[in-house]
Amino acid sequence: MMKLIKESLTNITYFYPMKETSNSDRLSMARISLGSKGSKIQLLTNHFRVGLSKNNGYFYHYNVALCYQDGHLVEVKGTRRKVIDKLCETYDVLKHKNFAYDGDKSLFALGSLHHNKQEFIVVLEEVSSMRVGRNPYEATKKMRRQSRSKTFKVEITYLAKIPLQAIANVVQGRESEHYQEVLNVLDVILSQNATKQGCLRIRQSYFNDNPRNITNIDGGVQCCRGYHSSFKVTQKGLSLNVDVSTTLLLKPGPVVDFLLQNQNVQQTNLIDWTKARRMLKNIRIKANNREYKITGLSEMSCRTEKFLIKNGNDVNGQMKLSEITVYEYFKHKKNIELNYSIDMPCINVGKSKNPTYFPIELCTLVSLQRYTRVLSNKQRAQMMLQSKNSPHERKEALQYSLKNSRYDSEPMFRSFGITIEPCFTQVDGRVLQPPTVVVGSGLNICPRNGSWNLNDKKLVEPVEIKRWAIVNFSSRCAVKHLGSLIKKCSEMKGMLIHRPFDVFEEDSRYRSESPSSRVARMYEKLKAKMPGPPKDPPAQLLLCILPVKNCELYGPWKRKCLVDEGIATQCIAPTQNINDHYINNVLLKINAKLGGMNSLLLSEVTRSIPLFSNIPTLVIGMDVSHGSSYQSNVPSIAAVVSSRYWPQISRYKAVVRAQPSKVEMITSLFKPVSDAKDDGIICELLKDFRATSGMKPKQIIIFRDGVSDSQFNQVLDIELEEIIKACKHLDENWCPKFTVIVAQKNHHTRFFKPNAPQENVSPGTVIDNTICNPKNNDFYMCAHAGRIGTSRPTHYHLLFDEIGFSADNLQELVHSLCYVHQRSTSAISIVAPIYYADLAAAQMAHLMKFDESETLSSHNESTSADISQVLELPRLHERVANSMFFC
Repeated sequence: MMKLIKESLTNITYFYPMKETSNSDRLSMARISLGSKGSKIQLLTNHFRVGLSKNNGYFYHYNVALCYQDGHLVEVKGTRRKVIDKLCETYDVLKHKNFAYDGDKSLFALGSLHHNKQEFIVVLEEVSSMRVGRNPYEATKKMRRQSRSKTFKVEITYLAKIPLQAIANVVQGRESEHYQEVLNVLDVILSQNATKQGCLRIRQSYFNDNPRNITNIDGGVQCCRGYHSSFKVTQKGLSLNVDVSTTLLLKPGPVVDFLLQNQNVQQTNLIDWTKARRMLKNIRIKANNREYKITGLSEMSCRTEKFLIKNGNDVNGQMKLSEITVYEYFKHKKNIELNYSIDMPCINVGKSKNPTYFPIELCTLVSLQRYTRVLSNKQRAQMMLQSKNSPHERKEALQYSLKNSRYDSEPMFRSFGITIEPCFTQVDGRVLQPPTVVVGSGLNICPRNGSWNLNDKKLVEPVEIKRWAIVNFSSRCAVKHLGSLIKKCSEMKGMLIHRPFDVFEEDSRYRSESPSSRVARMYEKLKAKMPGPPKDPPAQLLLCILPVKNCELYGPWKRKCLVDEGIATQCIAPTQNINDHYINNVLLKINAKLGGMNSLLLSEVTRSIPLFSNIPTLVIGMDVSHGSSYQSNVPSIAAVVSSRYWPQISRYKAVVRAQPSKVEMITSLFKPVSDAKDDGIICELLKDFRATSGMKPKQIIIFRDGVSDSQFNQVLDIELEEIIKACKHLDENWCPKFTVIVAQKNHHTRFFKPNAPQENVSPGTVIDNTICNPKNNDFYMCAHAGRIGTSRPTHYHLLFDEIGFSADNLQELVHSLCYVHQRSTSAISIVAPIYYADLAAAQMAHLMKFDESETLSSHNESTSADISQVLELPRLHERVANSMFFC
């Protein structure tokens, strides 16, 4: 037991983290001033003020060590909570105490429990029972130690106390050494409050099975609307951030019904049981009035799967065993007549070597189980539709959630006088003027409502395409007049695109082959017909028509073109008739991929961007893309893009590398292989800047996406340090100035117009007061026009600034960088370098799946090697490596 306590104590780092050691003296930037440019407006935000009427007394923090009687740890949070609830009923120590328990190792009580260490024995009703398939000899051993399933040892040990005055300091916006501990305690109280109401918790979001919150979508999946709730320290003190949250759940009900919907088949004899085995693993079901977790399916059907059963004793008193099928057991021993699952596999809720079987028709999926598999395009579209709430709908949902959370009756809050105001917080915002956009013929356009019109206007730097072809993998798309339509539309944009050499149609006989084989056949057919020197690519551009978006052909085709042959390619998957508007949007992508520019900012043309245009400056965008949560063996993809041809700010190059799965800090920024050679990402980008701009950058602006607040120090101490090393490796006397900005989209702050509840906030809206961090330099910006749902602003944090940006200069630079996206004629919601890094990572992830034998699906359970350590991303062909292939 003492060993258990020591192990528990060593893991209590969430509430009292040790001070991290730093590789440098860099600290997050404090706010120097607020911005002043732009038209001032009043807004509402989904932050609710928190008040405190008491500030005397303490929170007492205790460690909870919980194990079975035989010393095994209790790992299931639901069981741990039941044990603590039973402890409260059995013993007086917590019976009349207000406390918050996180379901793991931390318990916070309002007042002392009077002992530094206390041990308890708690007995629950039996949580396991004998089921079909257990080995009788194993069953006997289990019955002898039956207490493991219902008797628990609990040890509660005092750790520290947190003064309530620390909460008062936070509420009033004053410095407090315990403020992070206070926030963690309060968030535990929120979680406990939701758990008592039967909610599913996903991080700081909560979901219940109220039918009004649930919508069925394809594949046996439900879209469930819940709410996010967390405390934030702001410039005006403590606030509660409440927002609408959406997740996907498994549709509860009979397991067979779920499999029919999940596989989109009508009859049970069409169910693919190999897919079903992967789909059902670890899902919770209800059978025999108890809940179990599925560990697998039987190899044989219910009719033929046998197990040993006790059949009395022989003359010597030894146990006699006989074999019986699962079907016969339920029919003759349980008097249950099976209707349709006799020839189906059984569900196993035991171990592979010691199975416990139930016929599948006796099993139902329990509610509130999260669905974490990769979504189909249709499921993704349905979820997006359900997630898009207008500002007015979102405000109403938030008010409903806040009211039904019943925080005013939460005992812990009432005990020390915490109150939550029901009104949205009012903030001051500003709307920045959009940057002027330059298009063809030197025409200047002032965007309106975050967008500009290119109809009847030429591109600023159009390309000429002499040799190109159309490749058609779709049997539904008529391409007879596609080449002529592209030629006509391109002339309107100033592009000179000749007629395609040919349209290559796929032979229908080969559509059943693997994607990589189909691509290889198509390319050989194309190469045989297209004239030209053998060493040269057969075309400048290949326009590929796919049957559906993101189909299995996409990755192999992109790899063939970008990696093997060095040919620019554009994939399309039209779902309706191809018209001029559709082609114009495709032409924007093609022009950027082939080295042209669709538009520029007037400020970059006239070299008038403050602190950028007068000093050689490199702009970098960095992002790391991770696989789905259940894909533990899929490498993460790190992408870094950088600006080219300074003083332009609209051209970018991308470098993408694989790294170990779920690792957020980029590992390949600096990779010296010798004193003279660096194979890292930054070295390649720095050389490209020098080649295109004629000099090394004196300033480097880094935009980093995808990191949480707790990782800010790592960005400075690890990633920035690696970038500096890469610079020094090129020239040890070179000391560029750095500015580091983190951009966050995964947050829950929203803004509303008080007098126009149906409208989103205007493009260019920036907020740097009231709800922003009281110490650090951060601001929210909504650069784009939210046309569907409620606009999500980007939260920017200035972590480090040697360049010396003022608040106005930085906010205007960020705003301008949302207008240089070459794929559209509207502002985007986040700076283009980060958006491009995300696109590059996503496209290279597709290339990794180019062949079935090398697929990275988590369904491949046969390998024990760490794929993320051994698999290298394919390098782009030198002809396309410097292009904006990701557009």
